[in-house]
Amino acid sequence: MNLASQMILFANVVDHGSFSATARALGLTPSAVSRQIAHLEDHFGVRLLQRSTRKVSLTDEGRSLYGHCAGIAREVFEVEQLAQSLSGHPKGTLRIATTVAFGKAQLLPALPAFLDSYPDLRVTVELSDRPVDLTESGHDVAIRFADQIEDASLVACKLASNDRVVCAAPSYIERHGAPQSPVDLADHNCLRVSTVDNWNEWHFGDAAGDVAIHASGNFEANSADGVYHAALAGIGIARLSAYLVSPDLQAGRLVELMPDFGDERTDIFAVYPDRHNLSPKVRAFVDHLVRHFRPVPPWERRKPVRRDH
Repeated sequence: MNLASQMILFANVVDHGSFSATARALGLTPSAVSRQIAHLEDHFGVRLLQRSTRKVSLTDEGRSLYGHCAGIAREVFEVEQLAQSLSGHPKGTLRIATTVAFGKAQLLPALPAFLDSYPDLRVTVELSDRPVDLTESGHDVAIRFADQIEDASLVACKLASNDRVVCAAPSYIERHGAPQSPVDLADHNCLRVSTVDNWNEWHFGDAAGDVAIHASGNFEANSADGVYHAALAGIGIARLSAYLVSPDLQAGRLVELMPDFGDERTDIFAVYPDRHNLSPKVRAFVDHLVRHFRPVPPWERRKPVRRDH
């Protein structure tokens, strides 16, 4: 790695706050990042960063050098974006963040056609239900539900609307019966998501008004995907997205409960940091998702059969 590349890498380390975060963003190993920073320090003959197990901080010498390195990094980025926009040809690495369940059930099946169309692109996907700060994580685009978008500066492109369905496996219903109204859920084992507490507030409505039920039970998982598999196993009742459970409702592996009590609907978006100088790879990917999910998303093209109990 030449001197200019090491200076850009140094600016990235400062911006990301650690070697490991920089490595994830750039597709490197932490040891490779650390080694290149050490070479840069040897070149200038000064220590630029104070290291700890979790983060790095600037020395006085590093603080003096950082502004110049960050300026070089910005200029190189702007030139790359301009070159890509002039060529109009998507290439490089596209970094995507998405929730675990949506990524496995909907995003990954949408990728083969996209990658076939753009053979010069490489895709890396992070599956996580935890919040992702796009300005710090290095991701180009994220797939998020409306209630997960807290940064008003992000550009959001709606992909689809999604219902949430209260359901359980036939084996659970055989053992415990089926609730007839939301208040009956107090007598049932409701499956929880441990990482996002507001997902455990289940909202219902009918002619009599709206009601919110705080899900409680003896099982929780750190992702909706874990709750989904627990529901299939018959552990309890889950509130899950239609995009995830529609095939199971159709096949009878899960049964929709209390269909007359409407649950909430939410929108799904592709979000990215800035519309200005949008790179061809992000534009191509978002356009592909819009074509894939609109006007009718895949999970609504075959409506599940309701099996009332």
